[in-house]
Amino acid sequence: MRSRNFKVRLLIGVAIALFFVLKRCSQREVNPYTGRTQTISMNSDEEIAIGLQSAPQMAQEYGGLYPNNQYQALVDQVGNQLVNNSIAKETPYKYEFHLLADNKTINAFALPGGQIFITYALFSKLENEDQLAGVLGHEIGHVLGRHSAERIAESQYWQGLATAGSVGADMGDLVAGIGQNTLLTNGRDDELESDDLGVLFMLKAGYKPEAMIGVMEILKASAGPNRVPEFKSTHPDPENRIEKIKEAISKYKKNPEIQGF
Repeated sequence: MRSRNFKVRLLIGVAIALFFVLKRCSQREVNPYTGRTQTISMNSDEEIAIGLQSAPQMAQEYGGLYPNNQYQALVDQVGNQLVNNSIAKETPYKYEFHLLADNKTINAFALPGGQIFITYALFSKLENEDQLAGVLGHEIGHVLGRHSAERIAESQYWQGLATAGSVGADMGDLVAGIGQNTLLTNGRDDELESDDLGVLFMLKAGYKPEAMIGVMEILKASAGPNRVPEFKSTHPDPENRIEKIKEAISKYKKNPEIQGF
């Protein structure tokens, strides 16, 4: 009887796994802005809704918005100049830029659909508008690259396989672990793609893309000598990012019309 129950569970697990594999295949699509094939389980309206819904909570976690209209206006000005002079303007996303009050956490991030944030701690260390453009251009790249939507779809896929594994043969933890590692690897690729797009957006908007190298130096200095090794982090090491940024600057300066941007 126990052997029969095991076989039944195994068949059910295989069926669940096959369902999620086929579902993932059906969700593969080409990003019209980057040309990269991704697994996406939501449309742009859903991305925008998620971002708008999550934005207030994210702002609260960083102490709310920074109470200086002049600084916020500068963030808006630079962000909008990047959007209006690049393919980002042609996307359905609603880009909004928020300066957060947190004066200790050096960070910037983007939610699905166009909600973009930078902490005052990072903003205050930037030396000029070009560096600010580098930060915001990178985050716009995350939105346009649909990185959050891609991570959500991949997470759903691995959770589905974890369910199949736990039903079939108590392998849920193993499969879930594989999924986590996959997400971390994709995260580093996302950062490099966003750096590349950020360079292009800066050139289009008239900013000096070399300023992004200065931003990497700021991030490197803030991490200190004991920064997390790249293989343990979702982000590439700043030194590696600098090399890729230099390559992107050379590429786009030679041909700024690459990919039709």
